[in-house]
Amino acid sequence: MTISPSLPLLLIEAFAQAPHQGNGAAVVALEAPTSAPWMQAVAASLKQSETAFVVPWGEGWAIRWFTPSCEVQLCGHATLAAALALGHWGSLRPGESSVFLSRSGPLTVTLPAASDALGAPMATIELPSPPLIPATPLESLQALLIERLGASAHQFWTSSLGYSVALLDSQVDFKRLDGLAEHLPEPCRSGLVLMQAVADAAHGSAPLIEGQRADYQLRFFAPALGIPEDPVTGSAHALVAPYWQHRLGRDDVRGWQCSPQGGGMTCERTASGAIRLRGPGQLVLDGHLAWDEQVCDPESWSVLFPDVLAR
Repeated sequence: MTISPSLPLLLIEAFAQAPHQGNGAAVVALEAPTSAPWMQAVAASLKQSETAFVVPWGEGWAIRWFTPSCEVQLCGHATLAAALALGHWGSLRPGESSVFLSRSGPLTVTLPAASDALGAPMATIELPSPPLIPATPLESLQALLIERLGASAHQFWTSSLGYSVALLDSQVDFKRLDGLAEHLPEPCRSGLVLMQAVADAAHGSAPLIEGQRADYQLRFFAPALGIPEDPVTGSAHALVAPYWQHRLGRDDVRGWQCSPQGGGMTCERTASGAIRLRGPGQLVLDGHLAWDEQVCDPESWSVLFPDVLAR
C-alpha cells in the first residue's frame, strides 16, 4: 500500500441547524490503521470535543474517537460528522447506508437523499441506548442544583455508559448552569446529563428542529473526559430518548441541547432497540493532515475489531 504524505481532514459542526451551532468534530480519513498515541496527539492538537478516525474495514469502515485527553467508547456527533465526511469525499452517496465498526458495536449510518430545509446536508446514525438505571442522587449534587437553580432533581439515573442523568422541573432556567463543570462532585464528572421538558409557556420561543418544536432540552458536562461542557451530545440524546418517547407516547421525539452553541436532533426508535438520530451538519474546514507511515499500527485495530479482516 502506498501511503500519501497527508490525509484528508474535515472540521464539521454536527447537529447544527445553522452555521456556528452544533458540536464541532474533526474527521480524519486514514489509509491504514494508526497507533493510539498518534491519534491522541492529533486530537489534542485539533482541540475539538472529539476527533473521529475512520479507515476502510471489511465491507464498511472502522471508527475510533478521541477527545483532547482520552479515547472514548462512543460519540454520536463525531459519528454523524464522519458520515457527512464520507459523503463529502464521495465514499457514501445520498440514499446509501454503511456501517461503522466501533468499540460500542456496529453503527449504521445513512445519508438521506435530501438536504434539510435550509440546504445543509443531513445524516442519520443509529446508536445503542442502554437502559436508565434508577438511583439516588448524591446529596452534594442536589445541593449544587439547589444553589444554582433553586430546585433539586425530580428523578435520577445512572447508566452503563458511565453517564448520570437528572430530570429537573421544566420551569428552571438552564442558563444558570454555565460553569457548572468545575463544581461537579467526582462521580458525575465522567458525564452528567441534566434534562427538562420544554415548558408549554416557552413553546413560542422553543427551538425548531426540522420545522417542529423541541420536546425536551438538556445540557451535558464531562470534565473528567476533557470536556467541561459538550455543545451537542448524540450519545446522551440516544440514552434519554426512550424516556421521552414513553412519556410523550411517540416513537419520535425532538431533543435540543441548550448549551451556549446549541443544536438539536430528531430521535426515532428502531426495531432493534437502537435510537436513530437525524440531523444536519455544517462544513467548517476542508484540508489535509500531515502523515507519517511509521505510525501505522494495524495489530491494535485488529484486536478491537477481530471479526472482519481489514481490506
